[in-house]
Amino acid sequence: MKTNLKKSIMLLGAVTIANFTFAQETMPKSNSDMKLDMAKENPAPFSGASAYRTWSFGVNGGILAPTVVTGGNNDFSNWEVNAGYGGYLKKQLTHNFGLQADFFRGTLKADNSTSKTKGPVISNTPYSSYKTEIKWDATLSGVYNIGNFNILHRQSYVTPYISAGAGLMGFQPTITDNAGLTTNLNNGDNYHELVVPVALGLKFMVAKGVNLDLGYKMNFVDSDILDGYSRAPGNDKFSYGYGGLEFALGNKNKPQLAFVNPAASLEKDYVAKYDDLKAQLDASKNNTEVNMLKDKINQLMTDSDGDGVSDFYDKCPKTPNGTAVDGSGCPLPVAKITKPVTYIITDEDKKVVNDAIKNLEFDLAKSTIRPSSFPTLDKVANLIISKNLSLKLAGHTDSQGSDSYNMKLSKDRAEAVKAYLVSKGVNPSRVEATGYGETQPIDTNKTAAGRQNNRRVEFTLFN
Repeated sequence: MKTNLKKSIMLLGAVTIANFTFAQETMPKSNSDMKLDMAKENPAPFSGASAYRTWSFGVNGGILAPTVVTGGNNDFSNWEVNAGYGGYLKKQLTHNFGLQADFFRGTLKADNSTSKTKGPVISNTPYSSYKTEIKWDATLSGVYNIGNFNILHRQSYVTPYISAGAGLMGFQPTITDNAGLTTNLNNGDNYHELVVPVALGLKFMVAKGVNLDLGYKMNFVDSDILDGYSRAPGNDKFSYGYGGLEFALGNKNKPQLAFVNPAASLEKDYVAKYDDLKAQLDASKNNTEVNMLKDKINQLMTDSDGDGVSDFYDKCPKTPNGTAVDGSGCPLPVAKITKPVTYIITDEDKKVVNDAIKNLEFDLAKSTIRPSSFPTLDKVANLIISKNLSLKLAGHTDSQGSDSYNMKLSKDRAEAVKAYLVSKGVNPSRVEATGYGETQPIDTNKTAAGRQNNRRVEFTLFN
């Protein structure tokens, strides 16, 4: 088993290093390609995660033990150290946080021999030893980088981290009783249990895109059957001390997001811009560009005609003193003030309106205008349109009926007249229609003739 494990680890490492080495090979580059690579190596601040390498994978190997540094319950008194190995795929979301999917295999062993106990002696147990093969262990963890930001250094090369997550593991325990009988539990089938990994570690950037990963992981199993023996209280747990390599994926010219120092990126961007500007100024001294720049500055500082617009932007130079100008220095147009023409309403106009009032008839208790009223209303419409006049319509009723009914009927009749005039081409804004109900009688409501006079729509012309 150990020989096969070592072969597997060596084969996986060889394939990984071969792939990484192949990815590093490049063709000779032109100057433009070199400048592009330099821009990728030093991305501008706030350029987003796409400017960095955020995906990586890693392989590791180490030692397993059915105990953790925090102590707690153990079902056997003497635990052994055995080999384990695994790999992971990681996505860095920010410079200090990422998500990591781990896969792991290994072996756990312990016994109850009294000659070399590494923990409390377990008495009154029917078992002498166990061996558990962890067939697979798949977890998803959040990884927090603690110290990749250092104000004293531009580049971080050592990054402590902590991680925690959850997942599922499949394992097969084999247990030996005190009589020497060995049994494969669960009829030889794997157990599947929830596992919670909590890890501490250090990553060292040993090359561009290659990190050495050293860590210690405690795994808390949601079961007490990992060692084949359920002995209350408490669930089983095991630890994994490991070392391995992590390889950043993506464009090799981009830096790893996990090793970015934000303050150093800002400082580097500032220095680069300062040096570039200084070089441009040094190169352009005493040449035509500087002289042209001086001329433009002089134009910006000079206002020959005193209109408040510099000569550089003045499209109408030499404007007379005191002339109001726009932003381009040209005179503003002088507004022409025209006096409104007021039309005087004549007696003939009033006669047209009075005829319409006299001839205005509605159906009984309705707001429907009778056709006999149309000719005189047409004259009113023509008068308003031709002379641009306005008209106020006031509807009135007699006292018969309720107040609310009379108010509605008077309003509806005034609106009916307005609608008719609008249908003949009158601007709606030129006509105001109001209802007063029975509140403004002009005659007595005790006689039929008086009530007839009170039922009316008054027309008032105005400019």
